[in-house]
Order: sequence, then C-alpha cells, then structure tokens
Amino acid sequence: MHTMSATPVALVDTLNALLEAEQSSIIRFMGEGYPYLNRANVEIRRPLQEMVATIDQRAARLASQIESLGGVPSFAPRGIDREEQYLAFLSLKFLLPKLVEAKREMVERYQNAIKSIKATEDGAADAKSLLTSLLQEHQSQLKVLEESSVRIAGQKS
Repeated sequence: MHTMSATPVALVDTLNALLEAEQSSIIRFMGEGYPYLNRANVEIRRPLQEMVATIDQRAARLASQIESLGGVPSFAPRGIDREEQYLAFLSLKFLLPKLVEAKREMVERYQNAIKSIKATEDGAADAKSLLTSLLQEHQSQLKVLEESSVRIAGQKS
C-alpha cells in the first residue's frame, strides 16, 4: 500500500473548481419553489426535480474525493446574484435553453478537468474515475434537457 506524500494541489484545485461550479449551477433554481415548474407537465417536471437532487449528491462525492486527497472542499455559501434573479420570471420555454447551455458548459468543464489530470498525481486514477462517472450523469441530463427544450419549444404558449 502506498501512502500519499503530499496533497496533490493541482488535482484538489481542479476538483474544488468543479465543486464550486456544481454549487452555483442555475439548475438548482428548478426546485419546488420555481413557479413555472408547478405548471410544467410531469414529463418535464420530474426530470428537472431529479436533476436538482443530483447536484448535492455530486457535490458530496466531489467533497469526499477532495478530503480523501488531503484537501479542503470549498463550500461556497450561495446567494442569488442579480443576473439569476430574473430566472424566476422566465417561462420554461425561455428557461430550458438556458439550462441546456448551462449543462453543456458543465459537461465541458468536466471534460477539461479530466484531460487536465496528470496520471502521475496521487489520487489521479480515483479522481478520473469519479469525474468520468459524474460526466456521464451530466451528459445524460443534458440529453433530457435538450429533448425537453425541443418538446416545449413546439408547444403553444
């Protein structure tokens, strides 16, 4: 068994950047309180609520990985910033493309993070494995968002 000599700082920084991105995702606004979600049909409401639920799960898995590497997870207490306040007033027809865009950016972040991990770093294999699994989750959620967006765009207001 090999012991870790030092905290792999670059890897911890990469994971913390993803942790912060998860915590600040606009998708977290799609919780119960989002007014248009209550009126959205079930085939769109359910997957959005499930996506909101997965944010905390991914954040917890990233935090756990950071701690296992000897790092400190950066939990950003999140308020709503000015740009995000308007989201509550957007109908799903206008909001879904923004969610698709946000999810695409998240997928790209994970892909870049995976590429940036050096195989020689302590904990690299575990981190890559975790990020690959979280990336697949994001990719399947992106597909659902894209399909919902197309479906909603075709509906009459």
